[in-house]
Amino acid sequence: MSSRSSTSDSPFVLAHEAACTAVIAAVAALPPGPAIVLLDGRSGSGKSTMAARLVAEWPRPGERPQLVALDSLYPGWRGLAEGTRLVREWVLEPHRSGRPGRWRRFDWIEARFAEAHDVDPARPLVVEGAGALTPASSALADVTVWVDAPEPSRRGRALARDGEAYEPHWDVWAGQEARHIARNDPRGLAQLAFELP
Repeated sequence: MSSRSSTSDSPFVLAHEAACTAVIAAVAALPPGPAIVLLDGRSGSGKSTMAARLVAEWPRPGERPQLVALDSLYPGWRGLAEGTRLVREWVLEPHRSGRPGRWRRFDWIEARFAEAHDVDPARPLVVEGAGALTPASSALADVTVWVDAPEPSRRGRALARDGEAYEPHWDVWAGQEARHIARNDPRGLAQLAFELP
């Protein structure tokens, strides 16, 4: 009997590992310059973990990527569409034009925007979150990624991660994700799309 954890070689983990490897390879193939990578997907699909791994294993020597998570910009549980707009205006458009960007963290406890964070246009940028990939944002990006998984799988991971704080809001958030998908077709915009188990 294997001594390895069954979690470490679960179908989801193995598929996610392969997806991460493909995204890292796509970034490695880009020409030099401050690339923009967008990772979109429904809650619990593994996009945050993928983004963190991409930043940690950035394949282009001498570059230090910066990560912006839409979770930090959404203005509350009904704010997916607004977070999509804000990240484009505050971060993506300035970065693509070579100007410094600045975004403000939304304080979910105080229900208001808090401190500002600068984005350096000379450094690569990874943006992850539901709503990251739209026709307008994809035109600004170098690599676009969609990641998804079946609802029971995603829900189990999301609630294990965020616990009781998320559970009452799952349906409201899922509805916003569905509207984003219907309006923007992020999977169709993605250069790399992964359907994980």
